[in-house]
Amino acid sequence: MIEAAGFEEPVRDTALRIFKIIGEAEGKIHGVPLDDVHFHEVGAVDSIVDIVGASILIHQMGIEAIHSSPVPVGMGKIRIDHGIYPVPAPATLEILKGVPLEASDVRFELTTPTGAAIVSVLAQQYGPIPSIKVIAVGYGAGTKTFADRPNVLRVIVGE
Repeated sequence: MIEAAGFEEPVRDTALRIFKIIGEAEGKIHGVPLDDVHFHEVGAVDSIVDIVGASILIHQMGIEAIHSSPVPVGMGKIRIDHGIYPVPAPATLEILKGVPLEASDVRFELTTPTGAAIVSVLAQQYGPIPSIKVIAVGYGAGTKTFADRPNVLRVIVGE
């Protein structure tokens, strides 16, 4: 679908890299080659929109480097197709190999395979906010409501 959509080459390539990392993780967990992977969660329209939308925004805005905080994954357990698993889910954890994780007392899945793939493909560095001149700030809200904190992803654009 992405190849047939007619996106600019950088957008297409970024989106495909993100989907590939999800497919490779799912394939490893299920013991099947990439070509035989059934995309459970990423087959959903919202995940396709998230991945393609992130790819479009990064390239249209001319973003040159992406820095991320360590990734908060949450804690506790979740129910997936294969039963009850600890957070992060197996695919999420596979995708986040080599990515710093942030400890959290939130008993919920804070990072999905889609979010994990986007950050793992796009971020070049992890750590605190670097010294920058803030140009713009954007927020994306999740659907889960927490009593003591907002459920948002914040993006800071700076130079």
